[in-house]
Amino acid sequence: MQLVMELEQDLKVANVICMNGRRHISSSKNEVSRDLVVNVKSKKKQALLDVLPVLTELRHAQDMQMELETFVEKENYFQAFQLLPEYLQILENYSGLSAVQEMGRGIEAWLARTIRKLDNHLLGVCQTFSEESYLTVIDAFALMGDIGGMAEKMQSFFLQEVLSRTHIVLKEMLEEEVGNNTQRNRFTYSDLCVQVPESKLRPCLLKTLESIFSLMRSYYAIMSFCPEAKNNTSQSASGTSADTGRSHSSAVVNQDDVAATKSDRMPSSVSNPDASTSGTDAPFYQLRKDATKLVAYTFERGRRNLWQLATSRLSVLLACSAVSSTSIYQFLKNYEDLTIFILAGEAFCGFEASEFRQKLKTVCLNYIVTFHRQNIYALKMVLEKESWTIMSAEASQIISLAGLTGDGAALISPTSGSSTLPKDYFRGNSIATNTGRQNNGFASWLNIGNPFSFKLENGSADSPKGNVLFNSSVGNGNNSPFDEENEDLLADFIDEDSQLPSRTLKTKIVKGNTSHWKDGDISSQTGSSLSLLRMMDKYARLMQKLEMVNVELFKGMFQLFGIFYHHIYETFGYQDRSQSGKPLPDSQSFRLKAALSKITQDSDQWIKPQNSLYPSSSSLSIGSTIAQMDVMPTAPPSSMFTSYGLKERCAAAETVSLVARVLNRSRAHLHSVLSQNNTSVVEEFFGTLVDTVPDLAEHIHRTSARMLLHINGYPDKIANAKWEVKELGTDHNGYVDLLLGEFKHYKTRLDHGGISKELQHLLLDYGIESIAEVLVEGLSRVKRCTDEGRALMSLDLQVLINGLQHIVSSNVKPRLQIVETFVKAYYLPETEYVHWARSHPEYSKSQVVGLVNLVATMKGWKRKTRLETIEKIEAAA
Repeated sequence: MQLVMELEQDLKVANVICMNGRRHISSSKNEVSRDLVVNVKSKKKQALLDVLPVLTELRHAQDMQMELETFVEKENYFQAFQLLPEYLQILENYSGLSAVQEMGRGIEAWLARTIRKLDNHLLGVCQTFSEESYLTVIDAFALMGDIGGMAEKMQSFFLQEVLSRTHIVLKEMLEEEVGNNTQRNRFTYSDLCVQVPESKLRPCLLKTLESIFSLMRSYYAIMSFCPEAKNNTSQSASGTSADTGRSHSSAVVNQDDVAATKSDRMPSSVSNPDASTSGTDAPFYQLRKDATKLVAYTFERGRRNLWQLATSRLSVLLACSAVSSTSIYQFLKNYEDLTIFILAGEAFCGFEASEFRQKLKTVCLNYIVTFHRQNIYALKMVLEKESWTIMSAEASQIISLAGLTGDGAALISPTSGSSTLPKDYFRGNSIATNTGRQNNGFASWLNIGNPFSFKLENGSADSPKGNVLFNSSVGNGNNSPFDEENEDLLADFIDEDSQLPSRTLKTKIVKGNTSHWKDGDISSQTGSSLSLLRMMDKYARLMQKLEMVNVELFKGMFQLFGIFYHHIYETFGYQDRSQSGKPLPDSQSFRLKAALSKITQDSDQWIKPQNSLYPSSSSLSIGSTIAQMDVMPTAPPSSMFTSYGLKERCAAAETVSLVARVLNRSRAHLHSVLSQNNTSVVEEFFGTLVDTVPDLAEHIHRTSARMLLHINGYPDKIANAKWEVKELGTDHNGYVDLLLGEFKHYKTRLDHGGISKELQHLLLDYGIESIAEVLVEGLSRVKRCTDEGRALMSLDLQVLINGLQHIVSSNVKPRLQIVETFVKAYYLPETEYVHWARSHPEYSKSQVVGLVNLVATMKGWKRKTRLETIEKIEAAA
């Protein structure tokens, strides 16, 4: 540069001397001037010879500038950045020239444009992975020495793409709902999620899952890319998250090392990166390998951020109200899609997605709350309209309870495309925590394509008879995937007239084994029992599909059966005791009382009259969603005080027994569906409710017997009879004849009641036992009685036995033994009554106390003795 400046100065001096020389030559014509001119011309010629190389270099720089523009236009960034150092060196050598300074400003603008274009190219790689495009950008950044910056920039691109794509999906899908572009552009992603209608929920969800899954595939392809496999298109992605993770941890190259070794490893003569990487020992191959390792290591560390951002966007979408209002079929489809996404995400990240699984569980719980509330309303409506008449055998044969007994087909059947999904991943909500560290990891998901694209392209798959890409059918698989029971599961309400699910029932008889009725079961069905069993069968099927909330679903089954159980008790077990001053002792068993107490505790808001609204379910905790839900005020059951006929009462007892038999057949299957940690819930249900159904049926029959006998007022008649007699005659008391007359009428009602002979005999036995209870209760209320009066009691009993024996064919004396034992207790010593009371628990405390008071009065016990005896009896009770 100094030479050029001196040359320019000499040229100026030479020009001045030449001009002066000409004047001197023309004027003086002396010899000295001629010598000077010759000297100046020689120096000018030398200066021109010295400038020529500089001009050549500048011309070469201009050519290189054109080449740089051409390389960038052709997206040949590698050769552009390879040529750039040489070009910059020329500009640095001649930086003093004004033309070179202008070229320097031009290269800065070129570099900015090239970086922007390279960033766009890099964004395209993030959007859709291409091996050739990826090598183009990584070679360029490797030559630039900014691999670390490239990796961070790509991470940022992926996160921005998640935000952008999920937002665009909703804006496009909600074009009609939101309005014009100006309005749509003002809405945030959360605002758009709120406006998603039920009809657009599934398309929005599928499109969102498809977009995110596509980004995950590109991300993982970059993370697992290995240069040595770039030309082997048939080789599967063996560089999984596990393998690349191990290689990254042992051979990570940082950004500074890449930049420091660039100049040493990259020969200036290399003009083609593919030619330079033909061998593993080539310098540029090592640079590319180190660069891909650094990118892969950065991606492996940052994949969790991508997953968390994606799931957070999905969580906002799943919080919209349309999720809870959709049909059960659509909800199951959405659940399966999300399950597939979670399984793929866990393989992608290499850890269990516990947060998003919990979010999905919350979504399921919220939906189950609404679903369960609808079923309770439907069941209560059926019970209120129930006529308690036996359904026809044809109607009963249509029903299949494959879900309860474990023989059923899946709620949603798989398609031929399901075989392409990784079979090892379909494990419901139980997935190994090392999913991402398996030998295949997410690579198996790369090979099958985007499962959500398949669903979007096959819109018919969303119909109830369509198919889904989810191979998780339950049961033995022998049933047709389109059985009638699956159509029944899709019913969301019960028809008021038929009391059956709203779907059209076909006359075709469903074929099966243990899941269908036996002859005895068919003859005992009522509309309410069919509705209840269908609901419980649907719950059982859902338990197999929604494993993460199957305990809550089982509790819902528990509550449905409890409401049915309690309604039957209130309708047919209620005793109207207004005819007598003092009610008969409670004949309910301890197990029946415990069952009713449990139902009242768990379902109080559903079984009692409501005077005010309960708190909304949204304000309740997840743990109490099934047990405590908002309910509407309801009037007291109108059937509580309605006297049904004998046939209806027997039908109610039989139908609840039928439901119990079906549930007992499903006991083992329900145990298998629930985890070992929840077996206590099953045992509590069966021990508290199902196993006590025989007690409920017996209570209903005994109550029916008392109501048909019309003997509630007889205890007072017996107590008011004359027992304080001095002589025993041959005549018995008149109440005996009245009781025999009542029993004859009772038998006549049974004969014409339209019930089976077996039930007639059972009710006759219960009628005799009811008479025995009335006799004991009446005799315990007697205030004064002589020994002759006690003998009269025995006479009345014998006459009654003989009269009953003429009415019924069975031996009645054993059933009246309880009365004879009570009468004979009149003759016990005063010290034996406490022991006698303990050994005869069949008598109530009030009956024993009444007996003791009578004996103490008539035999003149001391007051202290009587009080002590009564105190001990009450304490023992």
